[in-house]
Amino acid sequence: MDILKPPALKPGDTIGIVAPASRSALPSALKNGRRSIEALGFRTETAPHLSDRHGFLAGRDADRLADLQAMFADPEIKGIACLRGGYGSVRMLPDLDYDVFRAHPKVFVGYSDITALHGAIQRHAGLVTFWGPMVSSDMSPVFQPYNRDAFVKAVAGTDPIGEIPHPDDMPPVQTIQGGRASGPLIGGTLSLLAAAVGTPYEFDYDGAVLFFEDVGEEPHRIDRMLTQLLQSGRLARVSGIVIGECAGCGSAPHNPAFPYGSFSIEEVFIDRLKPLGIPVVYGLGIGHGTYKATLPLGVRATLDGDACTLTIDEPGVI
Repeated sequence: MDILKPPALKPGDTIGIVAPASRSALPSALKNGRRSIEALGFRTETAPHLSDRHGFLAGRDADRLADLQAMFADPEIKGIACLRGGYGSVRMLPDLDYDVFRAHPKVFVGYSDITALHGAIQRHAGLVTFWGPMVSSDMSPVFQPYNRDAFVKAVAGTDPIGEIPHPDDMPPVQTIQGGRASGPLIGGTLSLLAAAVGTPYEFDYDGAVLFFEDVGEEPHRIDRMLTQLLQSGRLARVSGIVIGECAGCGSAPHNPAFPYGSFSIEEVFIDRLKPLGIPVVYGLGIGHGTYKATLPLGVRATLDGDACTLTIDEPGVI
């Protein structure tokens, strides 16, 4: 399927805010996040069910689904940002009308649980979507400058993003396996990628540069998810792998799952991924931590495992 790029956002455009997964616990987070978006010159509009709650979900499935598709269909809405992650996006995938996404291509931004929507939309609509910051999670109380600038460059600039900058105060990116690879960029949060295996809603891994990250996972759980991707044959199909920041991942200091000993996260990556013989790097500013590069999914990217760089070779918008 040919990729479909959305129009670039322009000053004065309206960005719709949706909650495909969980709701924000703090009303102030929405207010502050809207302020951050509007400070960039955009307008904002909230979905009707944005503040609903149904257990751990931001309202019932049918209402969250209707909000998302209405935002795409509305000609006055030029881009769509997710409120937060949490859980719930995957429940809507069988009922999405993918013709709506193809007929009304728009910038769509989110990460974490939103990984499920990125994979499904790319697989069935071919639309470039954006792994990037969310309204209550990352734009409140302030929009961190690195994240803000990366967001604007990705969704409002029609030039290729180029090399993803690595913040000086993060640990250096590490080479797990050297080499160079290019291909369409896919990825997201590892637990969501693993959960999608075998469903009709996973990314197309063939020849892709895969990135992943996760948050709060112990090494054996990371190992299990990578083993699932290995045993399903998914990782044998990619050309290179970029591991982002895995915030809060590691053995629990007060109640480790294996008190007699464990692997570090880095050792898991080396053990599971180095034998693939493809370029692999670890530690880029992609993840649930402070820094979040905004990445257009589906466009061509190049990974240099020796230089520890990821370069986005083409714009994600037109």
